[in-house]
This record gives sequence, C-alpha cells and structure tokens, in this order.
Amino acid sequence: MPNDRKDTPPRQTAAGLGQVQRRAVSELLRVSPLADDLASRFQQAGFSLALVGGSVRDALLGRLGNDLDFTTDARPEDVLRIVRPWADAVWEVGIAFGTVGCRKTAPAGAADGGPKDFLLEITTYRSEAYDRTSRKPEVVYGDSLEEDLLRRDFTVNAMAVALPQKDFIDPHRGLADLAERVLRTPGTPEESFSDDPLRMLRAARFAAQLDFTVAEPVRDAMTDMADRIDIVSAERLRDELNKLLLGDHPRKGITLLVDSGLAEHVLPEVPALRLERDEHHRHKDVYEHSLTVLEQAIALETGERDLVLRLAALLHDIGKPRTRRFENDGRVSFHHHEVVGAKMVKQRMTKLKYPNEMIKDVARLVELHLRFHGYGTGEWTDSAVRRYVRDAGPLLDRLHKLTRSDCTTRNRRKALALSQAYDGLEQRIEQLKEQEELDAIRPDLNGNEIMEILGIGPGPEVGEAYRHLLELRLENGPMGREDAIAALKEWWAAQSGE
Repeated sequence: MPNDRKDTPPRQTAAGLGQVQRRAVSELLRVSPLADDLASRFQQAGFSLALVGGSVRDALLGRLGNDLDFTTDARPEDVLRIVRPWADAVWEVGIAFGTVGCRKTAPAGAADGGPKDFLLEITTYRSEAYDRTSRKPEVVYGDSLEEDLLRRDFTVNAMAVALPQKDFIDPHRGLADLAERVLRTPGTPEESFSDDPLRMLRAARFAAQLDFTVAEPVRDAMTDMADRIDIVSAERLRDELNKLLLGDHPRKGITLLVDSGLAEHVLPEVPALRLERDEHHRHKDVYEHSLTVLEQAIALETGERDLVLRLAALLHDIGKPRTRRFENDGRVSFHHHEVVGAKMVKQRMTKLKYPNEMIKDVARLVELHLRFHGYGTGEWTDSAVRRYVRDAGPLLDRLHKLTRSDCTTRNRRKALALSQAYDGLEQRIEQLKEQEELDAIRPDLNGNEIMEILGIGPGPEVGEAYRHLLELRLENGPMGREDAIAALKEWWAAQSGE
C-alpha cells in the first residue's frame, strides 16, 4: 500500500514553499539553465519533462553536481528525436531500460560564470519488477509522473520539479523525510524491494553517502527479504557496494548490511569476522577492528577517495576466521591469515566482477599488510627495506596508509611506538630512494648485456641470470657495471661446473 503520510497536497508551486525550499529549487534551476531550454523542446513536441530523483534531492541538500536526471512521458525513440539535434553527444547504453543519455555544454556566463558540461539522463515514466528467475528487471512504461514517482526507491528520491512551469511535486512527503534524514519507501518496503531487490543495498548505500537513518519498517523488510538480493547481477551489486564504500560514512552502510543479513549474500567474509569470544580465549574483535581500520585509512587519504585502499582496509583480516587456532597457553593465533586472506579477496572480488587490476592490487595489499611487523624497532637491514619497497611496487603509498591504519590498540604507549617505528621505516625508504633510485629496482645488467657477456642466446638461462643479479642488487644495493660483470661470470662458472 502507498505511504500512509498523505497530509500534504501532491503538487505545490514554488511560491508555496518555505524560504529554504524556494532557495533550493532556485539554486537547482540556476545551475541547470539548460533545463528550461530542453523542457521547451519537449513541450513543443507534445511531451512533458521534469527534473526528478537524485537531482532534486541533492539540490535540496545543497550538493547538486552537473549530472542531472529527468523523466518524461516521451518514449525513448521520441526522446532521441528531440535531443539529437540539441545535445553535443548522445548515447543509448540504457535505452533498453527507457533511459537516453546525453552531454550538453552550457554557454559561457550561463552556468557558474563560464562554460560547463552537463551529463543528462532522460528516462521514460516507468515501473519495473523482477521475476523469480531473471536477473534483469522487466521494464513497463507508465503514463503519469505520479505513477513514476510511486515506483521510485525512497521518498527522498520521489520528488520532482515539473518544467517549464516549475511545480514542485512531492506526493510522498519526501521533503519531510529529507529534513528528518530518514529513508522510507513510497509504497510498502516489501513491494518496493520485491520490484527491485537492489533497493535493499541502495538503502545501505544512501545511509553511507548521506548519513541517513533507515526507518524501522524498511530495516525489517531488508532483514526478512535479504535472500531476494541473490537474483541481482554481480555487476549491479558491485557498483552499489563501491558507492557505499566511497561514501562519507561507510561504517554506517556496512553495519546495516551486516545487521540485516544482506552482507551474508553480498560480502559474507565481513560478517564472518564477528568471531565468537569467551573468557578463556580473548582476542581483538576482528569485525569492529576492521571497521576502525577502514575509518582510519579514510582519514589518511589525500586527494580523491581511494576505493582500492578502502577495500583493502575492510578486507585485510578476512583470513582470520579460517586460520584461528587456540594455543595451549590460552593465546589465539591467526598464522598466515594474510596469505589466506589475499586468496579470499581474489575469489570474492572475482565473483563480484571487479577489474583484474583492482583485484590484484587489493589482494597484494592484504598479503603485505603484516610485513611491517617484522621491522621491530628498526632491525631490518637495507636489503629487507629494498625488498619491502620492491614487493609493494606502485602500491607502496597505499601500503603505508594501510599499515598505519591497522594499529587500533588502546594502549597509547604501544600505539606511539608503532607509529614511531613506521616513521623510521619511511625515513629509511626515502634515504635509500635518494641513493639508489629505489622506485625502479633492477639488476645492474639487462638481458641483452647478459647474453652478450655470456655469449648465449635467448633462453631460460638469461632469466635465471637476471634473477640472480636482482637478488644481489636487493641484498647489496647498486654494484656498478664491472662488479656486476664479475658477479655474473662467477655465477655462470658455477652453473657450468667450471
């Protein structure tokens, strides 16, 4: 049944809004000057157009970007006919779901004082639902804006500004829910999540992005219907999970996924971190520790938000449940959990269809996250430091942040000692970089030189010689050409039995 809070009229003109709301709608229209131009073209063709969903929500929150969402009664073929002569570029990637995308540059002076590119998505009024055997929604076009808003995921996304008359349309009290920062569904949560189970994951994503709470009926439906998420494709799950992790409050979203049972279907390695503890075998709460590491890693980010770092921080200890052992002295051990965890990361991220390079990077960070703990108070030789840098490669900066974030002890003296030790390691890395071009560690002789000196052609012996010289480089630092030649000849003589 529809949302039962129907005490406000469905249509309200801009003049009837409060001052804050009027400013928000005015700002939305100010930063999207092309909206009226586009709407007039639809009107001339006999169709309606409205800004809708996230664009209206974000304008009211003061966070509108240059991605704008519109809805219309025009069918996709009509939308294409209208926008092709007008837009700078048009794409049809989402046309099977009723969406036409385009790019339009606003002229100088019309948008924030200068030219600005806008990315627009124009979607035909629609409703969509899954059946029990399909991973793709069946799209059915609708005939009215109110019908389109009813099928939206949450009330805060079920508001629109009809153009060009600029009516503010809010049939489900999305504005009130936006003010309360709460997620409710326009209809019943059960109907909404049955239509598209991905909306359950979107609830957690919006909680993480916008710092919203989720209404109790919505949470209950997420828990009761968690297994329905299995029908959604891995790509859609991955994309929502990424948005959740890149939000301002990912802990909030992850906690909701775990508490509702959704994580068991999407990222089961995370709820598995909630290991049982008893008074005889005490160890750190691995689940809470992982969320804290994630937050601490985010605090160390510089520049853009780093999905690879955030995934590694969340998943760095997922090998612990499989490697937990209760020792005779009462301690709990997790030997080689970083190696096991790296393999688990590869398996889970592959199932979620992540790019191969990202899978490789996250798994490598998980594999290396414990390496520093052998450093002690500076006992590593220069050779060990070189190997640390070599093994991290381009991930070294992320490994620094992950390793520092992994310290969640409440013992201030221990935390300070670990921080100082890592400061010392970073200083040694910088010193060696200045001396040895540490970022590009390679043997003192290349493959062509090896073949020329030994008088051999391409083959496995060249690779073996190369690896031998690389080990010498890591162990001793730069050797110089003459010393490298002598070492190569000595190794070759030993191989040849001379």
